[in-house]
Amino acid sequence: MSSTVGQVIKCKAAVAWEAGKPLVIEEVEVAPPQANEVRLKILFTSLCHTDVYFWEAKGQTPMFPRIFGHEAGGIVESVGEGVTELQPGDHVLPVFTGECGECRHCKSEESNMCDLLRINTDRGVMISDGKTRFSKNGQPIYHFVGTSTFSEYTVVHVGCVAKINPAAPLDKVCVLSCGICTGLGATLNVAKPPKGSSVAIFGLGAVGLAAAEGARIAGAARIIGVDLNSSRFEEAKKFGVNEFVNPKDHNKPVQEVIAELTDGGVDRSVECTGSIQAMISAFECVHDGWGVAVLVGVPNKDDAFKTHPVNFLNERTLKGTFYGNYKPRSDLPSVVEKYMNKELELEKFITHTVSFSEINKAFDYMLKGQSIRCIIRMED
Repeated sequence: MSSTVGQVIKCKAAVAWEAGKPLVIEEVEVAPPQANEVRLKILFTSLCHTDVYFWEAKGQTPMFPRIFGHEAGGIVESVGEGVTELQPGDHVLPVFTGECGECRHCKSEESNMCDLLRINTDRGVMISDGKTRFSKNGQPIYHFVGTSTFSEYTVVHVGCVAKINPAAPLDKVCVLSCGICTGLGATLNVAKPPKGSSVAIFGLGAVGLAAAEGARIAGAARIIGVDLNSSRFEEAKKFGVNEFVNPKDHNKPVQEVIAELTDGGVDRSVECTGSIQAMISAFECVHDGWGVAVLVGVPNKDDAFKTHPVNFLNERTLKGTFYGNYKPRSDLPSVVEKYMNKELELEKFITHTVSFSEINKAFDYMLKGQSIRCIIRMED
């Protein structure tokens, strides 16, 4: 790889030219990394619902042309000035949020919300100089959440890159870059269910299944899946879910149903839908005295959380989490080791694999609700 250091690289990338239109495999130019940046060769990437949401551009300011993608595994090709913790050949996971190591959040053991590198979906350029590292025929192509992994090469801020065990299979651990860690950490790091406890998981998409996997690892005895789609229950059993409630099957609020099932409420709940009603239900279904509810889903900007204050006075706790409270550089390597030690099972999250030239198939699978995670092989 050394022959490309400092040079502009021409490579293939899947470019979104306009909202909702199929991605186009184009030859693009990728500039060398600047100070505090690294250029990565992406070997495997995965499709997350967040990519689809911003590609559809239904709820936010459109920014095109753009290279999406933010769950990936790759190898460092070259490093910019001032980068000392990474070197060419390192195996890494790029992450949509970062860890500068200098701000109050990074120095706090309780936070992973870096002031400098926290996710910014509206920024399509690099943080250092406000320019893109991608172009085609002189036309800039925007970045996505600082990662843009739907490209054979990408440039990322060093604080958004986790160095991992080179023995870890990148086609499996790449899914830890976003959704799986978000759900897993919400349970293990924030809800912290005691062994033998009861946990309700609201929403059984990829993040909810990862939250269930966290409950399984923690040794929860009852893992109750709550979803409006009953067909998801069979799949959820693989992740430790052993009971299921569909709110549509009952003529009373689902929190009351769960309270009756569990002698007053579950010990922990994790909400992974973004529905404000599910958030309220997740809080109100935990047991008084010790129950903890954790909110993961992103609500509509106009939503308001409404519950009676007596629910707090009765010693229920409500918490929120971002990326499962994992600091990307400090914590991701140990999550990879959980997989290497067979404590965490990642294979069951991966439902499809396609070649880079077939990347639009991954979008079709996601839009049809057929995939949890689809892995895209960058080298056909």
